[in-house]
Amino acid sequence: MSYLLLNPQSAEVIIDDNCGISKFYAVANLLQNDLDIHFLNQVDDIDLLNWDFSYKKKFLTLHFDIYGGVSIHENIQPKQEAVVSRELGAYLHSRAY
Repeated sequence: MSYLLLNPQSAEVIIDDNCGISKFYAVANLLQNDLDIHFLNQVDDIDLLNWDFSYKKKFLTLHFDIYGGVSIHENIQPKQEAVVSRELGAYLHSRAY
């Protein structure tokens, strides 16, 4: 189940807050194969992954950490809607992620 968290500078859509790293790779593969997303920058650390990508002219990050699970972060301006991250969250939720 995905859900949206907002703060003034970012929107976070949590895809799964109780999962392993295999879920991150499954979501990344789905984004690449179904939505033709190309990851621009990949930061792989011992207990977290941050993969940046562009979708509909917005910059987002596919994120994984062992405590928070898999999420998508969208940088937004104050008082701006997090439309793209909500759209991706709804899409992934419909695909049972």
